[in-house]
Amino acid sequence: MTSTTTLAAALPAEHRARLLEAAHEVSFPVGSRLFEEGRHADRFWIVRSGTVTLDLHIPGRRAAVIESLGHGELVGWSWHFPPYVWQLGAEATSPVRAWEFDARTVRAMCADDAEFGRAVAVWVGRVVAHRLHSARIRLLDLYAPYGSGSRR
Repeated sequence: MTSTTTLAAALPAEHRARLLEAAHEVSFPVGSRLFEEGRHADRFWIVRSGTVTLDLHIPGRRAAVIESLGHGELVGWSWHFPPYVWQLGAEATSPVRAWEFDARTVRAMCADDAEFGRAVAVWVGRVVAHRLHSARIRLLDLYAPYGSGSRR
């Protein structure tokens, strides 16, 4: 993930503090599924420690891992956009500690404070753009005759 999409870089300190007031701490053991593609997105997380992988269901094949997320990164963006349905799946690939947020609460906070809401929307938008790019590169690597052509 790019430094502009982590919580610390994406939100000004006052908005970060306000968001974290709505958080509670959770943990997930290795192998826990945080969410499944196609299900209702009613919460999201920011990783404090550990690793979460995002995956994409591919019919007739094993799920493709799109990206690995770590400290300070947003897990889940589908909670922000109707119809609030997960577009990917997520799994803890190491023990994970995270801040968990109720989506409805955060959306209400965004609606009540336009400046806060804009900051959150820009952050989530950056994350979506980054994830779309990551998914494209990963799928090209897996399925295109010459891969993505990226030189990582």
